[in-house]
Amino acid sequence: MSRTPISGIEVFLAIVREGSLRAAARSLGVGAPAVSHQLKALERRIGVDLLVRTTRSIELTEAGRTLLAGAAPAFQEIIDAVEGTRVIGKSNTGTLRLTLPRSAYKMIIAPVLADFQARYPDVCLDLSINEGLVDVVKDGFHAGFRLGDRLTTGMVAVRQTGPLTPSYSAAPSYLDTHGRPEHPRDLLNHKCVRYRFVTANRIWDWQFIEEGQVKTVDPPTRLVFDSMQSVMQAVRDGNGIGWSLRSVIEDDLESGVLETVLDDYVTTLPPFYLYYPEQNRRLELLRLFIDFLAEHRDKQRAPSL
Repeated sequence: MSRTPISGIEVFLAIVREGSLRAAARSLGVGAPAVSHQLKALERRIGVDLLVRTTRSIELTEAGRTLLAGAAPAFQEIIDAVEGTRVIGKSNTGTLRLTLPRSAYKMIIAPVLADFQARYPDVCLDLSINEGLVDVVKDGFHAGFRLGDRLTTGMVAVRQTGPLTPSYSAAPSYLDTHGRPEHPRDLLNHKCVRYRFVTANRIWDWQFIEEGQVKTVDPPTRLVFDSMQSVMQAVRDGNGIGWSLRSVIEDDLESGVLETVLDDYVTTLPPFYLYYPEQNRRLELLRLFIDFLAEHRDKQRAPSL
């Protein structure tokens, strides 16, 4: 299939609109010879004359009138679409689609959500809570949040937290009945509530650090969920020991609903990052959101007077 000569059609429409080759050249910001060359190239490609040129005027041929009738509205639609796209890219109104795990929502978004909505009332945050490794491009998201060790190659990444601390916890009622593990190997004799990766379809490894080395313990699995929220609800209900980020269960620890175990053996995890494809770098809504989060982090780090 031959390519449509878009640039030639633009020149043709400019000539008709402006009434002469010279005036069309001025409107397009090019020289008159370039306009004449483009018009002749278009006519050769189509195989018919579009204009009858005299020293005093330019008249449309029958073919020219046909092209004008069909091309002018279509070309205006293209211009409108381009302008609309440009407006979206620079607008501080509209919808910003984000995908993130629940833990990232609780740690990063929830504490600042009210302030963000107050500052940008015309921005809709469309949040998809998903524990899986989402393809933001394929699934139509502007950006996502993910741990640093799971970032996709080629994405722009902006760190949102420091290294994260995991915790193994259980309801006090469970620990009073079954005992408190003192070493990771003691988990082999406990009921454990595990998380299964949605995308990879495998159970999350339970890792511990002992004498400077990371070791994996694979306790008998009695209960498995593909939702971290469900894992921790089952743990709160006394069904066993589960894994979570400590910041996510801090309220439960303070209220006594949960109790951590094996704190001396927990490893650290990479920070959360906001990540997005390079082509979204100029999206104004995304820039506003990233700057807002950075401002909030700076306030948290600032010493109180």
